[in-house]
Amino acid sequence: MDSTIGAHQITDVAALEHLYGAPAGAAVEKELDYIHPHYRAMIAASPFVVLATGGPAGLDTSPRGDPAGFVTVEDEKTLLIPDRRGNNRVDSLRNILANPHVALLFLIPGVGETLRVNGRAIISTAPTLLERFTVGGKLPRSVIVVHVDTVFFQCSRAIWRSKLWDPAQHIERSSLPSLGTMIGDISQARIDGATYDSGLYERLKAALY
Repeated sequence: MDSTIGAHQITDVAALEHLYGAPAGAAVEKELDYIHPHYRAMIAASPFVVLATGGPAGLDTSPRGDPAGFVTVEDEKTLLIPDRRGNNRVDSLRNILANPHVALLFLIPGVGETLRVNGRAIISTAPTLLERFTVGGKLPRSVIVVHVDTVFFQCSRAIWRSKLWDPAQHIERSSLPSLGTMIGDISQARIDGATYDSGLYERLKAALY
């Protein structure tokens, strides 16, 4: 690492606040400790949320997606997130068992603003809860129940800068290594990449739920 990086490291809150200044106006007023009806509308419009958790091994972020509104606002202090079929690593769930604090980032296609929620979560397998999230006769394995501590919108600067929703910026999947190529190389051929790639997206579609 360049030695000048450490020499200019910010190491205390006072130095950080001197550099950036204090938040004011909308940056402060937008934060609530409950889900306002306007924030409820954003959650209902979102088909994608990133779930951040922390545990003994460190931090984790996990993408969650389903048709818009899949995260249910149970009441102004509670969110319900179905845990769909995945790879069984359950990194997020392991972390929640050790540390209930979670953070959520909701994205809405075509919309620059995002929604941030911080709270505390539990994992439930209550049958009546699972049944509410049935898709094609299949239940989620569990439901993450989030008690909301803070919620606020994030302005659109990051989405504008990244041009995330601009189709002109979309790239061809073939311009990147295939998943089979990656796992074959990373595993040093313990997993055959060509076999992994063969019919991959058909398998994924067939196992969404």
